[in-house]
Amino acid sequence: METESKEKTNALISRRNFLKAGGGVAFAVAAYALLPELPVADGNAPGKGELVEQKIFAWVHLRTDGRITIYNPAAEMGQGSMTALPIILAEEMDADWSRVRIEHSPIEPQVYGRPGFGGGASMITVGSRAVSGYFDGLRIAGAQVRQMLLSNVAGKWKVPVAELTTEPSVVVHKASNRKISYGDIAEFMEIPESSPSVSLDQLKDPKDFRLIGNENVPRFDIPAKTNGSAQYSIDVRLPNMVYGVITRSPVYGSKPRLLNEKMIRSTAGILDVVVLEHGIGLIAETIEIALKAKDKLVIDWSEGAKAETHNSEMAPEEYERIAVDRNARGSSIESTGNVASAMKAAARTFSADYLNDHIYHAQMEPLNAVVSVAENGKSAEVWAGSQAHDSARASVAQALDLEIAQVKYNPQYLGGGFGRRSTSDYVVEAAELARVVKRPLKLIWTREDDIAYGMFRPMSLQRMEAGVDKTGNITAWKHTIVGTGSRLLASGARNDFYTFPNQEIELRSVDHGIRTKHWRGVAHGPNKFAIEAFIDEIAVVQKVDPYEFRRRHMKEFPRALNVLDTVAMMSDWKAKPKPGRAKGMAFGERSGSLCAGVCEISIIDGKIRVHHFWAALDAGIVVQPDNVIAQTEGCILMGLSSVLYESITIRNGRVIQSNFDDYQLLRMKDVPDSIDIKIIPSTEKPTGVGEAGLPVVGGAVANAFAALTGKRIRHMPFTADKVSRLLKESE
Repeated sequence: METESKEKTNALISRRNFLKAGGGVAFAVAAYALLPELPVADGNAPGKGELVEQKIFAWVHLRTDGRITIYNPAAEMGQGSMTALPIILAEEMDADWSRVRIEHSPIEPQVYGRPGFGGGASMITVGSRAVSGYFDGLRIAGAQVRQMLLSNVAGKWKVPVAELTTEPSVVVHKASNRKISYGDIAEFMEIPESSPSVSLDQLKDPKDFRLIGNENVPRFDIPAKTNGSAQYSIDVRLPNMVYGVITRSPVYGSKPRLLNEKMIRSTAGILDVVVLEHGIGLIAETIEIALKAKDKLVIDWSEGAKAETHNSEMAPEEYERIAVDRNARGSSIESTGNVASAMKAAARTFSADYLNDHIYHAQMEPLNAVVSVAENGKSAEVWAGSQAHDSARASVAQALDLEIAQVKYNPQYLGGGFGRRSTSDYVVEAAELARVVKRPLKLIWTREDDIAYGMFRPMSLQRMEAGVDKTGNITAWKHTIVGTGSRLLASGARNDFYTFPNQEIELRSVDHGIRTKHWRGVAHGPNKFAIEAFIDEIAVVQKVDPYEFRRRHMKEFPRALNVLDTVAMMSDWKAKPKPGRAKGMAFGERSGSLCAGVCEISIIDGKIRVHHFWAALDAGIVVQPDNVIAQTEGCILMGLSSVLYESITIRNGRVIQSNFDDYQLLRMKDVPDSIDIKIIPSTEKPTGVGEAGLPVVGGAVANAFAALTGKRIRHMPFTADKVSRLLKESE
């Protein structure tokens, strides 16, 4: 106990010295600003040039030379949160952005978290919630810092606070023509024991924003990522570090029995062999030795795992039987009006089935983590890129039977996440191996490991049924979703921006024992594809323009209608396409953002070729316009990759694909000639943009294909084989 207490004390001292570096003051406003239900912790207020340790930590460190450090709580995986969140605080603080530096915050969810899943504080970066989740809290925190600066100057100059204003990093007293920099204020600043009260109505009017919405504010992480100095966990090198690899269950749920352990242990450079519940781990002096020995493992895998019965190529038939079974019951997602009666009264009814395959996250950086366990086993240090740093830290502590405070966690950049890195399995594996060797250990998954033991976006079937009245408007809507993955299948199924008076939306889950996971947009991709393709089909059969048909059902939602009208104007929807080309339209919502897309395609050598893509986006207040455009472009390209190419095949529980030679992704030659994005100005609260553009891609491409060929393509991905079969059917 004495050792543990000493370690905790040293950690506090280290943190204190870190915040004191360079002189200045730190502002302890986080818990009060972001999580009002949490009381501000007790502790002495920091005074001039020093920081007395408190139970809560600082969002902002102001140095006497004018430099400002703002701490970022979100994972940075290429989406730009590490810049967007500090901009929000800096805006209300009225900081000179050229003086701002950004660092990862400590992994303390009680301070740096936001209300998360289940109502607790969370630092997880998923669902495009970073900016929208932190927006109000960071604005309040920034306004509190500004108010403290003003109060200190008012006391120093003996003037009313109301007479003071700010310019970037400067407090101004116009009456006496005096100015003082934030750095100079730090020399004499006193921090009050409690943060000043600031309400939302006291914050800046959006028309006065200087940083928020400014397309010329650069992303903080880009220079380091461009020159190679940015550090990902796979870049970490530590003295005396060793390497770990694992051969995992080829069928999820099977258990290993190593048949040649003696031979493997005798291999030069192999330090240990670790038997895990789901595989065999090897610890070696170099990664090359580890991988060579991995290839020589002879493992007998147990039989009887549930996943052994799953064959993805046969699943559509099973899913269709479940979908049409009128006696089957699942969980209700939406139930309004009386669909059965509306169907009977309909002037015409429609039905169609839509499918999507399992797909892989395909993040650029292979899964990896570095963990060092102390020789006495009483503490550990972690370097990892995770979408849930707080969860990863807690999971390591649990795996090593430690208190969370005994695990020092160093967040790293992520080379892509897309939902896969919100699970901490790879970090826990590194901890389990490091515990054995008591040396710093880097665990690396190969690409083959990641695909074979992947966590996939679920395969699913959407059975769509609808009835229209004599005017052709939809009066009955039934959507039955069948697949493996439970709640992962349900997102995006609701029609919040179309008026369908009678609706039934139902989820019928099947457990195949396959590892499934959130994938960018979760189920919005498959569900919006089915919804938008089905709406299009109903319109075309009735000889109504699909754009006008959507407008009819969207007239009660002006913001959505504006998005739809904007993309129609951008794409010159009414104009006749070039010979051999056609356009398709789709609308979607994700994380509160509204997006409509139009694409123009042709068929070249039996393949769908997307030439142009237009998208209009209403995401409320946009913090970084240039970055939002980049994210939306990324959504469209990732959407096209999933819609045209990506598919995981599972036979008897085993993944057939192994790497990017047989798991095809969108290539540069297949990128559209142009992608045009328009952000619709708004003063509404920000909504999520990291996934908003992706759900419209499937419907837009499918509808363009139908307009071009007269054939409906209903099974994603729309591969050349499927296109060829459909076209031959019409010959």
